[in-house]
Amino acid sequence: MAWFYLSLAVVFEVAFAIGTNATRGFTRLWPSVFTLLAASGGIFTLSLALKTLDVGVGYTIWTGLGSIGTVLLGALIYKEKITLPKLLSFAAIILGAITLKLAAGA
Repeated sequence: MAWFYLSLAVVFEVAFAIGTNATRGFTRLWPSVFTLLAASGGIFTLSLALKTLDVGVGYTIWTGLGSIGTVLLGALIYKEKITLPKLLSFAAIILGAITLKLAAGA
């Protein structure tokens, strides 16, 4: 169940990051409400995952996969460029997350 909660937390994390851009400095009501709810959902579901996962593993995967998702959606929604350094960074994050999971034995 912890990995399900962590996956859900990643979705909330990406929604929070993408939503933050839409708030225009929290001057737009509904994007701001969405962003705050996504942030709350992410922290709540992360806390559920961390009941059984090591905090180092859970938090690193949450932020790493959240970063990857944010860059990908940023490219789709906001037309941001995905460069070779970004692709190499994705690979490093994924490799790091896999290594942490294997090291934790979870």
